[in-house]
Amino acid sequence: MRETVRVVLERLRRGLQTKSIMMIGLRGVGKTVLLDQMRDDAEATGIQAVCFEAPDTRSLPAIFAPQLRHLLLRLSRNEQAKTHAQNALKGLSSFARALKDKFKDIEVGYDFEPELGPTYNGDLEHDLEMLLEASGTAAQKAGTVLAMFVDEMQFVESDELAALVVALHRISHKKLPVVLVGAGLPQLRERMNQATQIADRLFDYPEIKPLTRLDLDLAIGKPALDQKVKVNKDALDLIFERTSGFPYFVQEWAKHAWEEAEKSPITRENVEASAEIVIAALDKNYFQLRFYRLTPAEKKYLRATAALGAGPHRSGDIARELGREVTALSPTRNKLIAKGMIWSPSHGDTAFTVPQFDQFMRRIMPGDDWLQDELKAATT
Repeated sequence: MRETVRVVLERLRRGLQTKSIMMIGLRGVGKTVLLDQMRDDAEATGIQAVCFEAPDTRSLPAIFAPQLRHLLLRLSRNEQAKTHAQNALKGLSSFARALKDKFKDIEVGYDFEPELGPTYNGDLEHDLEMLLEASGTAAQKAGTVLAMFVDEMQFVESDELAALVVALHRISHKKLPVVLVGAGLPQLRERMNQATQIADRLFDYPEIKPLTRLDLDLAIGKPALDQKVKVNKDALDLIFERTSGFPYFVQEWAKHAWEEAEKSPITRENVEASAEIVIAALDKNYFQLRFYRLTPAEKKYLRATAALGAGPHRSGDIARELGREVTALSPTRNKLIAKGMIWSPSHGDTAFTVPQFDQFMRRIMPGDDWLQDELKAATT
């Protein structure tokens, strides 16, 4: 994946067209770490990069504008790009002021007065295209690329997502070196296609998957050998079984197995002995952070889903578990999708975006008291 992005950036630097990249994958597969590494790779070759996470509480323009400002200030120190970078900074001032009424959370430093000439009119699609064109021209004059590395893209509002895709599409026709390398949960591709029909023509969607068994051997075994420690094959087998190859979980199990072992080699018994502390750490530092953002109704919906197993499950089966109609649960399901907790692999199916969340839900809401309360509420 790193090589794919390197090629994309080099093609743009040479004035050749290419597609933007949108990495898709469940939580815990390492999208964020990979995105950060690709940003570092790019910057090491002189690429001008902005990198940010799209939160579910702020607008895309509010997050993007300050990051772009820093990039343009860097470009303004390049003699070939100075005038164009300053023009883009004037455009950024116009962009922020024109959109301030619509996106009240925009806060950006004004280094220049708004530019004269083409008008920023407060229409996000139009204004974003103008801003990216001015910024892309500055990057082109500097012999570099404007690369946007954006995580958690599934949280971008639909109208903002559509405006960004359309602006990038128009910029690509002008052969300017502007590219988006994004990452998001599996529902992102459908959201992008719903936002605009041109998304599939503009993006490639590589799927980031869990580690294979061979990958896990290299991820754990090689660093351990570098420290003159051997990890037995049956220990690696058990870690793979417990983690399904999800890198975040692999890291936790390997860390605690290492701390449990008193000497080389690390054994299956060391992995088994560390299980209780690993699960407690994952519950506290990974699962509970997401659980406590849920409403009581959302928790019950996820607990009913977990009662059926890892999934995916038919929405009708989840509704029957709760003694409710599918239509009555649709608002709760939609909110959980918006929060990035579940997604729909196919029509009518529901699956967790967080690996092993079904196991966690059964631990944190044991027994069936939660279900009895729900059934009682449904009959009153």
